[in-house]
Amino acid sequence: MGIKALLIACVMLAGTGSAKRVVTVQSGPLIRTEGSHVTIWCNVTGYKDGVEQDFEWSMYLHSAPDREIRIISTSQPNYAYSVYAQRVNRKDIYVERLAGDSALLHITKLEAKDQGQFECYTPNTDGHYLGSYSAKTNLTVIPDTLSVTSVGQTLSKVEGDTLQLACEVSRQTPQHTHLSVGWYLRSPNQSAPPQDLVTLSRDFVLRAGGPYKQRFNTGDVRLDKTSSATYKLTIYRLQPADQGLIYCEAAEWIQDPDRSWYAMTRKQSEKTSVKVQPTDRDFSIQVSTERRAYAAGETLELRCSIDAQSVQDRYFSVSWVFSSSPVAVVGPSAVPVLSGEYVRREAAGQLTVRKESPAVHLLKLRWLRPEDTGKYICRVTEREKMPSGDFIDRSKRSRNVQISVQPLRSNITVSLSANSTEVLEVDGRTGRRPPQDLAAADREGTVRPGPSYRERSAYGEICLDRVRTDTFALSVYNALPGDAGQYRCTVTEWVPAPDGTTWESIGETTAVNSVNVKAVESSFFVAASSRTPSVTPAEDAGGRGESRDLVTLTQEGTLQWGDHLLGLGTRASIDKSPTNSNFRLRVNRAGRRDAGTYQCTAQLWRRNYDSTWTKVTNRTSNLLGINVLKPASKLRVHKANQSLWFVEDSRVRVNCSVTSQTSPDSQHTVLWYARKNEEPDDAPELLLKINHNSAFEYGAYAEEERLKSRVQSERLSPRLYGLTLHRAETSDSGVYYCLVEEWLLDPDGAWYQLSEDSSGFTQVVVKQPEIRLRVEEAESNVTANEAASIRLGCSVTSQSAKDSRFSVSWYVVRAGDEEEEEEGEGELECIFSIGHDAVFGNGNCSPAEGAGPDSRLQFERTTSDLYSLTIQRARPSDAGKYFCHVEEWLLNPRNAWYRLATNNSGVTIINVLEQVSSLQSIVCSNDSLFYFVFFYPFPIFGILLIALLLVRYKARSSSKNQEGKNGAPLLWIKEPHINYSPTCLEPLPSACTPVV
Repeated sequence: MGIKALLIACVMLAGTGSAKRVVTVQSGPLIRTEGSHVTIWCNVTGYKDGVEQDFEWSMYLHSAPDREIRIISTSQPNYAYSVYAQRVNRKDIYVERLAGDSALLHITKLEAKDQGQFECYTPNTDGHYLGSYSAKTNLTVIPDTLSVTSVGQTLSKVEGDTLQLACEVSRQTPQHTHLSVGWYLRSPNQSAPPQDLVTLSRDFVLRAGGPYKQRFNTGDVRLDKTSSATYKLTIYRLQPADQGLIYCEAAEWIQDPDRSWYAMTRKQSEKTSVKVQPTDRDFSIQVSTERRAYAAGETLELRCSIDAQSVQDRYFSVSWVFSSSPVAVVGPSAVPVLSGEYVRREAAGQLTVRKESPAVHLLKLRWLRPEDTGKYICRVTEREKMPSGDFIDRSKRSRNVQISVQPLRSNITVSLSANSTEVLEVDGRTGRRPPQDLAAADREGTVRPGPSYRERSAYGEICLDRVRTDTFALSVYNALPGDAGQYRCTVTEWVPAPDGTTWESIGETTAVNSVNVKAVESSFFVAASSRTPSVTPAEDAGGRGESRDLVTLTQEGTLQWGDHLLGLGTRASIDKSPTNSNFRLRVNRAGRRDAGTYQCTAQLWRRNYDSTWTKVTNRTSNLLGINVLKPASKLRVHKANQSLWFVEDSRVRVNCSVTSQTSPDSQHTVLWYARKNEEPDDAPELLLKINHNSAFEYGAYAEEERLKSRVQSERLSPRLYGLTLHRAETSDSGVYYCLVEEWLLDPDGAWYQLSEDSSGFTQVVVKQPEIRLRVEEAESNVTANEAASIRLGCSVTSQSAKDSRFSVSWYVVRAGDEEEEEEGEGELECIFSIGHDAVFGNGNCSPAEGAGPDSRLQFERTTSDLYSLTIQRARPSDAGKYFCHVEEWLLNPRNAWYRLATNNSGVTIINVLEQVSSLQSIVCSNDSLFYFVFFYPFPIFGILLIALLLVRYKARSSSKNQEGKNGAPLLWIKEPHINYSPTCLEPLPSACTPVV
C-alpha cells in the first residue's frame, strides 16, 4: 500500500486537473453478527472503457490502523496473508464479479477477528493516474444473540379442529434492530418449497401467504404476540391441506447507513409434525359390561361407547331400552329423561344414568332383582344441520346384551375354632356351651347375653365381638371348670328385601367345637434366672433375693417396698411382661454391696367377676447368686511421639488426648511430667497434677524451675487436656508427657481408681530467635575538603525480631595504618559508640574523643533501622577506612537483655584534601590585590607600548636623516628587546617591569 499511496500522491502533486477515476464501497459502519454471511460491494467508474477492472481487498484492525492485512485479489492468486489464506482456499472468502467494474466480497462465516476497516483497491489500467483508486468502510462484528425456540412435537388433528403453536423469539443486541417472525408450512413432499402461513414483518405488518390470505382475512389464521417474546400461531377449522411440518422462522434486521435494511441473522425453530385426518360423518356404537350373569343385590354397569370423529363437536342423543321397554333418554344436554318405574328406582338411588364423556354413556342399576333379567339395547341418534338449514337424524342401535340375574341363595360355610382344646382356669377362650345360650348378635350388631350369663357378661367376662366382616369371636374370661363342654355357633344370613326397607333370611348354618378347662395349679411353677450372673458396677443386676424382703408386686400391680433395701434406694425397679408370666427385678448401677443370693416368691390369685380376689396357691423359686465385678478398663491415651520447636518468649502448648474411656461418666486425674534434655538418664519429675475433683497441685519440677507463674493447665474438652508454658525459656526445653488416671463413682457415691495410662512423649525445644541481622555491606569512597562535614551511614537491612534493640559503634583504620592493616597489624580505633539502651559511650567500645558541646561528631537516628554519624570540620587526620559495628540485643523472658548477634557494615574510605596556600589562592582571596594584578596592568601596559612605538618611530626618522647625511645606507638596525608577562601569575625578575 506504500506504492499505492505514493502513486496517488504523485497524481495529486501533478495537478493535472479534476479526478476522473472514482472507487466507491458500501458505506459503513456495517454491523453484522458473528457466524453470518456478509457481502460488501465495490464499484469503480471513470476508467478507460473496454478494460476489465481488478479488485484487491485488505483490512486494517482498529488496534493497528496502519498495518495492512491482505485478504483476496481477483488478479493475484496468492494475494492473501496467512491469517486469511486458509479461509480463502476453502472458499469461505471469495469475490463475486457483478460486472467488469463491480464486485462483491463474500465472507460466508463471519468471525470476531474480522472486525476492522475494509479497503477495496483497484489497480490502475489507464496508463496514467488520475482520481481515487481505493475506498474504505468499517465492519463491526457483534455476537449472534437471536434465539428462536418452539417445542417440536407430533400432533394428530381432525378436520375442523383448532391448532395453536407458540414460538419464543428473543435477542440481546445492544444496537437498534428489528425482528421479523413468520410461520411456515413444509408439505410432506420435501421437494416442494415451504408455504408462508403468516408473517410479522420488520415494519410490524402482518401478511399471510397466498393460499392463506382468505382464511387470514376471515380470522381462521392468526398470529398473536402474547408476551414480549412469545408469538402464537392459531389456525381454526383445520383442513387436510394444513398437514405437514410447521416451524417458526425469525430474522434480526439492522438499518445500514445507506438507509437500507439488512437481515443480520436468521434462525428456525424445531418443526412440529401435524397430521389432519379428514372428517368421517359415520359413527358406530358398542355396549360393554364386566359380565353377563349377576346375583340379586349386585350392581350392573352398562356403557355405550360412540366411535366417531370429533364427537365433542357433534350432537348425539342416547336411549336405553330394556326388553323393548324404554329406560331413559339422554339428549345432547346430558340431562336424562326416565320412564316408568325407573323414576322411582332412580329416586331410591338404585338407578344412575349419566354421560361420562362425550363418547361414553353409563347405565347403572343397583340392587339387581331377578326381574331385571333380559336384553339391554343402546340406541344413538345424531342430529345434523344441513347447509340449507334443515336438520336430518341418523340413528343406530347396538347389539342386544343379555343380562341374567339369579335369586340369592345362602352358601355360607361356618367353622368354629378355639385357641386350644384345653385351657387353664382363669384364662379366656373362644367357644360356646350348649344347651345354654351364652350370647347372640343380630344383623345390626346388637349383642344380647344369655339368661344364665348376664351377670358375668355385665362384669365383662363374656364378650362377643365382630372381629372382621365374616369373623365373630366369643371370649370367656376367668374360665371356671364349669365352663368346660361343647360350644356351638349358629349363623343366619339376611339380605335386603326387594322393597329396600325390610330384610329376609336366606339360610342358617351351625358349627360345633369342644373345650376342656383344667385347674391352674397343675401348671403353676416359679423359676429365677439372670442373664448377667456376673455384672460390672456400670451394668444392671437382675434378680436378687435373701432372707430380707426387698420389694413386692401385688396382684393389683402396686409395689410394696420392704424395710431393708440394703442401700438400693431408687436403683431397683420391677418389670413385668404383658402376659404376667415374667417378672424382672432390675438393680441399676449395681455395686459391690449388691452381690449376693436372690430368690423370688410368687402367689397365684384368681380375680372374680365381681372384682374380688381369691388366693389359689403360691410357689418359691430357686436361689440365684449374683457377683459384681469391676468393669474392664477401656482407657486409652494418645501415644504418638512428637517434637515441637518454639522461639524463646512464645507460648508452648502440649496436649493430652484421651481417645477412649470406660464410661461416659468417667473422671480423670492428669499428671504432667517433664525431663530436661541435658539429663536424659534422670527420671521424669512431676510438673503438676489435676485431680478428678479439679484440685490443682504443683510438683517439685515446677518449684525447681520457677514455673508456677508461667505454667497453666486446661481442660479443653471432656477428653482433651492442655499444658501451657507462657513466655518460654531455653531452659524449658525437655521431654513432656501426661499420665491419666481413670476414676469411677460407685453406686454408694464413693470414687475409686479403675486404671491409668500414659501418653506419648513430646520433645519440646525452645531456642533463641533465628539470627537475621544484616547490615548494609556496600563499600564506598568519599573525598572531602578539609573543614568540610563527612556523613557516615549505617543501615540495618534486616533484624531477627521486631522487638530487637541495637548497639552501634563506628571504627576507623587511619590512613597511616592502612599498610599495617594489610599486613594484619592495623589498629582499629573506636570513634563513637551508643548502647542498646540509647546511652552514648555505652556500646562495645570506648571512643577516644568524648562527647560534648565541643565534639566534632554528630549522631542521628532517622529511622528505627538507619543510623548516621557526621564528622564536622574534617581534618586530614580523619582520612581512613570507616565501618560500623552493630550488636542486636533482645530481652529474655526474665527481663534481662542479652546480645543475640553482631554484624559489620561495608567499609567507607574517607579522603580529606588538605588546604594549600598558593599565589592564585592568595591573589583571588583579596579584592584589592586581584584588581592590582589583573586589571591595572593592562592600561599601564598599553601606555608603555604606545610610548615604545613613538620612540622607535622617532629613532627611524633620525637614522634616515643620518644616512642621508653620510650618503651610505645602514646595513642593519638594532631593535630593542622587550620581556613581559601577560598575566603576572608568574613573577618576573623585575616585578613585571619591562626591560628594554
